Amino acid sequence: MGASRPLCGCSSRMGGRARAFCINTIGFVVLACAFTSFSFPAEVLAAVHAVFNLSTPAAGPFPSDRFTVRDASHDTRRRVNLPLPECALRPSDCEDVSVINTLDGFSADPRLSIPFDGPIDVTTATSETVFLVRLGSVFCDGDDACDDDGDNGSRVIGINQVVWDPATNTLHVKSNEFLDQHTRYGMIVTNRLRDAQGRPVEASQTFRRFRQSVRGEYKQALLEAIHAARRIGVRENEIVAASVFTTQSLTAILEKIRDQIKATTPEPADFNLGPGGTRTVFLRNEVTGIMFNPQISVDGPLGTPVRVPIELLEIFPGVVGTIAFGKYTSPDYEAHPGEFIPPIGTRTETPAVRGTNEIYFNVYLPSGLKPTAGWPVAIFGHGSTQNKNLSFNVAATMAAHGVATIAINAVGHGLGPLGTLVVNQTGGAPVTLAAGGRGFDQNGDGVIAADEGLTAAPPRTILLITDGVRQTVADLMQLVRVIEVGMDVGGEGFSDLDPSRIYYFGHSLGGYYGTAFLAVEPAVRAGVLTSAGGTNIGEMLLSPIPGERSTLGQLLSLRTPSLINSPGITSLGGVSVNPPQFPFNENFPLRDGIPLRIGLADGTSQDIQSPVINTVAGAMAIQQVVENIEWASEAGDPIAYAPHLRKSPLTAVPAKSVGYQIAKADQTVPNPLATALLRAGDLADRATFYRHDLAFAEDPMLPKNPHGFMVRSDVLAFRAITLPVQQQIGVFFDTDGTEIIHPDPARFFEVPIVLPLPEDLSFIP
Repeated sequence: MGASRPLCGCSSRMGGRARAFCINTIGFVVLACAFTSFSFPAEVLAAVHAVFNLSTPAAGPFPSDRFTVRDASHDTRRRVNLPLPECALRPSDCEDVSVINTLDGFSADPRLSIPFDGPIDVTTATSETVFLVRLGSVFCDGDDACDDDGDNGSRVIGINQVVWDPATNTLHVKSNEFLDQHTRYGMIVTNRLRDAQGRPVEASQTFRRFRQSVRGEYKQALLEAIHAARRIGVRENEIVAASVFTTQSLTAILEKIRDQIKATTPEPADFNLGPGGTRTVFLRNEVTGIMFNPQISVDGPLGTPVRVPIELLEIFPGVVGTIAFGKYTSPDYEAHPGEFIPPIGTRTETPAVRGTNEIYFNVYLPSGLKPTAGWPVAIFGHGSTQNKNLSFNVAATMAAHGVATIAINAVGHGLGPLGTLVVNQTGGAPVTLAAGGRGFDQNGDGVIAADEGLTAAPPRTILLITDGVRQTVADLMQLVRVIEVGMDVGGEGFSDLDPSRIYYFGHSLGGYYGTAFLAVEPAVRAGVLTSAGGTNIGEMLLSPIPGERSTLGQLLSLRTPSLINSPGITSLGGVSVNPPQFPFNENFPLRDGIPLRIGLADGTSQDIQSPVINTVAGAMAIQQVVENIEWASEAGDPIAYAPHLRKSPLTAVPAKSVGYQIAKADQTVPNPLATALLRAGDLADRATFYRHDLAFAEDPMLPKNPHGFMVRSDVLAFRAITLPVQQQIGVFFDTDGTEIIHPDPARFFEVPIVLPLPEDLSFIP
């Protein structure tokens, strides 16, 4: 038998009359207490408690400002201070935590973790039992009037994607919303949560004692959170655990970089890239062909020449008048080697310029009479592993609407810097010029991959593409300054581009860094982002195509200790994961209880669905690494910038007119990633939803993956979709961001997207 507890709580130390009164009061016969040896097992009588131990992050509710230190150099006046693991045994975790400990707060898309001392009924983990209360921006300093929402800091945020880990009796949930940056939140756990026996979960004695303690900054923060919960109707005795945490500053570094760039005057663009400094500006009707000679290795010859599809400029005959190639100088904020922007105090310090980059660009001017102020211009952002020559696929449509197009290579793209372009023309010899590749052999294998150099190198791999994205945004902001200084393409002494009408449109990765660019750059008036979504790590988890999920598998395999928990997932949403060289299973659900069908190595399949009771060995360790990656890389995530497009614009940046174009069944940026961005920015009313499921049902010659539906005018089967989608962008810019047309065929498009947002995968097998 376990430890005994007297019936009714009537202690044997009571006096006889008091004891009899106790028993009779609650309706028991006096005879029951005569059997003093009668007892119940403690595990039957004792309710489960929420554990509240502040010694380690895993021992109590997390995230928690308890694991920060004061740091006046940051906007939040805090810096994360997690304990390091045993670095000799877990060097990869040690590297990750070292990066996280440079941040000034916690993730704005946090995983909330609550440990218990026994099992719970996970179905009772809902937004009514566990939730967040917004306590206010750190800039308010107790003045509720400075909060944007004007709700005195009492707004409640629910939870989603529930996971229960039986091995540690820990509940993990995701915030139902992307949170505001540099803002304090209280996490509240109530006794409406039930244990496995159906009884209310109780507060631990440690939590009760901590709340009753006399001193302590964190104790006062907890009381503030508890009082905020009381304002929304939660009684204090219902709260069994709580934590307070501050989200990190996400936009501060790019805002500082922008201010530096705006404070300087760059040299004008250089169009003299040919042999001997000859001018590389060509009339379209005199160009017969262009070849791209890529540098794909360090020591070997240039790779196989690639024909640039100049015929795509004639999709609308005669609309492009001039093709030009130029370059400008841009400040480099990344440290090399390593490819990362060194951390600084988000409040008091300034990013250091560590060098300069020569940024090469393509520009396409419309034919006809140039407007007095110059042509309106749309900056085009290419996707991952692509390069600036993809702009040939879109320039004709923009020119048909009187808009010039300009494009650069993103960080790490365009292959090596020794690559060349050869322009063949009717009136003279071929002209060879630098192609402006920004890739290099980062991993030392002698090969230059199509996006090598975008990602941070060890020991900062947890950053993924964060700083490559931020550096690309810096290069785009410098391009805006070069246009503002005056871009004389024709060499006539006048600017050919109108600095008062600059727009942006980007595809895939171009939409990823484009969201940040639009949020921080005040001079760009409007933008359209296509096939864009949030969290680069999310693409790796949910995309079945080569180079995505297998890339994450490779990262997990290279960790010490390895996190490959084979046998892993072989298919997602009915589509094979190719190739499954690094099998792993993270056992993490989609939002809103939507089932995720996965295939397993033994030939069986299963649905992962919230709430998940994890039984997959090693899955929780993978989930933790994914959460840390999301946290560390958030400052380069488009979801962090989406709220600032129009919902809450950054200081000195006007609200932007934007459009989003997404495709059902996108296998590269799956729908849950696109909808995360729309939700973060309240942008559903600006979203065009291409129903690829309907189009594919009518024409099975279409690719099963619709990811390139806006840019692939070179794919004949796609052209009937691609050109109308491009036309929507052209009209949007031609009308200065005021008109969003419904593309044809109208039956294939929802304008705007019909709610609810598509949170499933819907892949076409």
